[in-house]
Amino acid sequence: MTADVDRERPGARPAEGPGGGPGEQPGERPDRGAGEESGGYELFRDDWGIPHLRAADALALARAQGHATALDRAWQLETERHRMLGTSASHLGAEAVDWDRFVRRARIADTARRCFDRLAPETAAWVTAYADGVNEGLAEGAERAPEFAAVGLAPGRWEPWTPLGVWLSTHILFAGFPTKLWREEVARRLGEDRMTLFATDGPGTAGSNGWLLTGARTATGAPLLAGDPHRFIEDPGVYQQIRLACPEFDVVGLAVPGIPGLAHFGHTGHVAWAITNAMADYQDLYRERLRRTPDGGVEALGPDGWYRAHAHTETIEVAGAEPEQVEVVETDRGPVIIGGDPGAGARAGAGAETADVAAGGEASDAAEGAHPESGEAADGTFISLRYPPRVTGELGFDVLPALLRARTVADVDTALDRWVEPVNVVLAADTAGSTLHRVAGHVPVRPYANRLRVVPAEDPAYAWRGGETVPLPRTEVNGSAGIAVMANERGLAAPLGVEFAPPHRARRIRELLGGDTDWTSDAQAAVHTDTLLASSRQLLSLLAWAPALGPAADRLRDRLLRWDRHMDADSTDATLYARLRTDVVHRLAAHPALKGVTGADDPWRSAAYPALFRPWLAAVPRIGYALESLLTVGLLPYEDRLALVAASAEAVAAAADETPPAPWGELHRLSPWQALPDLAPDGVDAQAIRPGVAGDHDCVLSTSSVPGVTDLFARGPAARYVWDLARREDSRWAVPFGASGVPGSAHHRDQTPLWARGALAPVVTDWNLLHRTTPHRTAHHPEETPAMTAATEPVAPALRPAVHEQKIEGFGTVRLVPVDPAADAELLHGWVTEERARFWGMADHTREQVREIYEFVDSLPTHHAYLALRDGVPAALFQTYEPDADPVGECYDVRPGDFGIHLLIAPAEGEGAVKGYTEALLTAFIAYVFSDPAHLRVVVEPDARNEKALARMVRVGFELGPEIKKPEKTARLAFLTRAALGLA
Repeated sequence: MTADVDRERPGARPAEGPGGGPGEQPGERPDRGAGEESGGYELFRDDWGIPHLRAADALALARAQGHATALDRAWQLETERHRMLGTSASHLGAEAVDWDRFVRRARIADTARRCFDRLAPETAAWVTAYADGVNEGLAEGAERAPEFAAVGLAPGRWEPWTPLGVWLSTHILFAGFPTKLWREEVARRLGEDRMTLFATDGPGTAGSNGWLLTGARTATGAPLLAGDPHRFIEDPGVYQQIRLACPEFDVVGLAVPGIPGLAHFGHTGHVAWAITNAMADYQDLYRERLRRTPDGGVEALGPDGWYRAHAHTETIEVAGAEPEQVEVVETDRGPVIIGGDPGAGARAGAGAETADVAAGGEASDAAEGAHPESGEAADGTFISLRYPPRVTGELGFDVLPALLRARTVADVDTALDRWVEPVNVVLAADTAGSTLHRVAGHVPVRPYANRLRVVPAEDPAYAWRGGETVPLPRTEVNGSAGIAVMANERGLAAPLGVEFAPPHRARRIRELLGGDTDWTSDAQAAVHTDTLLASSRQLLSLLAWAPALGPAADRLRDRLLRWDRHMDADSTDATLYARLRTDVVHRLAAHPALKGVTGADDPWRSAAYPALFRPWLAAVPRIGYALESLLTVGLLPYEDRLALVAASAEAVAAAADETPPAPWGELHRLSPWQALPDLAPDGVDAQAIRPGVAGDHDCVLSTSSVPGVTDLFARGPAARYVWDLARREDSRWAVPFGASGVPGSAHHRDQTPLWARGALAPVVTDWNLLHRTTPHRTAHHPEETPAMTAATEPVAPALRPAVHEQKIEGFGTVRLVPVDPAADAELLHGWVTEERARFWGMADHTREQVREIYEFVDSLPTHHAYLALRDGVPAALFQTYEPDADPVGECYDVRPGDFGIHLLIAPAEGEGAVKGYTEALLTAFIAYVFSDPAHLRVVVEPDARNEKALARMVRVGFELGPEIKKPEKTARLAFLTRAALGLA
């Protein structure tokens, strides 16, 4: 029986709606106790805008985390709060009604309140402090975020239990329970023996990569822990890079905005941990029999007969439309999430004989929203959801503060014994070399059939066995291999689930890691970005033996069989393979063997289920994801498979003759989820916001398009991390967008080029290298709107229009963007005041003086200053000038067509950090200069004593000229002509 459901039957206290907890009026707060305590905190940021928080104690730090998150992610926080409450449609309109209806029926908010009530007092105070911090920062954060003005929304209030509700609503679909609906339809339409025919990592579940290297496999002798969670990519991102420091602990990691602490990925300096989805099955669907009582109530049929179920009605406000009513019904199994309202018709005829609403098969009028007249039976599908937090009142949040305090693997292991949902595979390692590989979470004991399909509610055989849970597997990491991998495959968690990811990612990661015993943190990017598509083998094998191909199809076959099977962004072969795969998927979907679930019979078209579950019920994506197994055994005879692939080859070859394939990265672009359309400033390069990247569903670089539907992808690495247990400052991380959720702000999307390239940013741990920021309220004039204010924020260099862009093989993409003196003053001041930049002549300048100098340069028609970006990251200061308008022109005979340049390499890179670094930048600079036919000769003037720079110029093609005396140095002129480069 669902915990505490009895209290909602006749005689119990009234049920709570979304507005407040037991005995509370909406807006009232329970006694916060210790949560009232707060202190000041310090906010620092690194060059990527990532917040580093320091406070006097853990409660003040939790408050600080909430406050800082509200400043950076106010719109995201409020989006999640409304999604949890089922009130999104009130400002987003009718398209959000399906979600609102589901979370209200599933009783997410009420479950969050129950779980909060069962927290340990110290954890409740800690979570309350976080919510208080959010409330303190929301008003200021909302002023920065133009989305609030765009939809006319004011920020609301976070209750102490709100973070638990956000966690629940974020993960309620994580285990993919709607897949059971799909299996039911397959079994009914194709036969029971075909129920798991499409078994694979389905379109609605989330997966990840993670790996651990023991000290025997690393250059430092200490463990490395790395990976990337694969989720639907949202903008702003679902993971927030953050540092949390107080006298008790100092932890860096990836937080979930709206949740205190670091649940999934963290490094305390002593121990680090990471997770992937275990692919466990721990949520059940029950087919319910419901009937309306004469007084308008609802009864459900259970193992002991009919009983009164909880029922109440809620109103969903809808922007631009009439409000909608939803009846929330909960049986002893759990909340009813599928099925038409069983009450409207019977309630109209109250006093007549009770109407019995029984679960049936096909969609019916009841499922469409029509209702039976009194005394008239109606068949419909009514399905309840049973999930552990609703049953136990436990979510596992007591684990979160314990993880922050962990210093050893044993501490992490002990803490995770209390974890509930979602069920994860965990890897952990500490500085002593200890390691952990286990499953954490709550998996109830019940029959195996519950994992597969919808089961009858009235049959006691399908009940959960009291409070029993399945023993959670664990294994040793330390062995001869020194490698542990978690990639959602049928491995450690196999006893807990039904469908797992194909083994390709896990095998490939092991293969890559097994090739070296000298791994470093920087080298992990090569694993993150591997693009081998092992799942292509079966389709290519059938193509190899396809009979009687025409000349064009034969050429296509030869080309694809020579392909290296890497889904690289610049590969046209990868695009050809994707075209072939798409055609095969469509031909399978049209094959008579699958007629019962495709075309007009596609379960996606059924009205029996809410539209929210359609992604799990669509046949073509299911065929695309399961293509490898469908082409192997069980569905079609071998000869039919050969003929089908041959027909696809002919079609694709013919199309390729007319439309040659573009590089894969031009088609395979990110399509992130946003609650509102993009509000970035006008003129921003759309390709920079929706980057084209390498990878595919079964690659280690798992950028998951939907085979047979689209080459765009919405699921992929929602973050990347490398935790180094030798030196935490050698750890690395990256997210798809940036630290800020404010469109147009400097750090909204500054990590996108880094992420798209597969590169990683350093984890800065030295407080002296961070920038102190004082949290403050921004005052606006009455006539200003938040949207206007946000639009005037400086635009990050990576989002500025470029005067020149060039891809340099093996180095990256170099873009030249104009210096913004005000926005870039702090960055440039840091560069030009270093000792190595003394000849720049600004060693003793203040930030304001540097800004004034570049404002002066910006005002000159003859002098220009640019930031050189390498894959979006500032890499150098590049200045150009006309020699006859510069003092250097007084030191030599200026020729027509002479064009001078200055170059200052960013200190973060340093000399020799990347082989050929300066030469690669010079290649782009010179290409830019000579793109203007009026420029005939480049002039440079390095310090005469800088033999290294002079030698570099000679290697590039410069001819050395005379020494000249300048006030700040003795320089050596050097000249590069078009003729020297063969451009004359």
